[in-house]
Amino acid sequence: MIELTGVGMSYGGDPLLSEVTLSLKPGSFHFLTGPSGAGKTTFLKLCYLELMPTSGKVQVFGKDAATMDRDAIARTRQRIGIVHQDCRFLDHLTIARNIALPLVVAGRDEEAEEGNLRELLSWVGLTGQADALPPQLSGGERQRAALARAVIMSPDVILADEPTGNVDWEMSMRLLSLLVELNRMGKTVVVATHDMNLIRQAKSQVSVRVLRIRDRQVQLAGADL
Repeated sequence: MIELTGVGMSYGGDPLLSEVTLSLKPGSFHFLTGPSGAGKTTFLKLCYLELMPTSGKVQVFGKDAATMDRDAIARTRQRIGIVHQDCRFLDHLTIARNIALPLVVAGRDEEAEEGNLRELLSWVGLTGQADALPPQLSGGERQRAALARAVIMSPDVILADEPTGNVDWEMSMRLLSLLVELNRMGKTVVVATHDMNLIRQAKSQVSVRVLRIRDRQVQLAGADL
């Protein structure tokens, strides 16, 4: 699905990532760990084509990101759902309309997709909050809405940046169960997290690999987590 070869990333000073080489296979579930500032968000942005590497090559669905024009990048992003750490919403739109925004951007008919939207709201447990505005939602509800928005286009890959960072353990487990369900449906899932307990819980439910950022490298962690 996504392949990085010799990838380095710098914001003008010392490199944040260096010589990263790895492949994310179809249907895999990866956790990405590492201290704050190590480059977890940057790694996800490289996978999403929000950033281009300063060295090396990123291939997404078999295509070299460096050869893609703006339209090709936009089409590729439609196959990748991303849950941002800060849950960005438009506060003047209802949560249902926020979730449906990717359909609007892609030029899809919202009315034709209304049934899918209702089903998705039910799946994340937000049917009763469909007409609420984002500021009226709790932290856990906002995270579930962000996940719903990330998957409304039926992407092949889901990238989640600290999706349980601001919720309690019960809500973390609920979000994890949704991510596990997506993986069991064949989606490739990558979750950046500091929470080792979340990773251990996931390992009891699904086959998981753990990537750790250390010394600017992204390495496969051992099985002792």
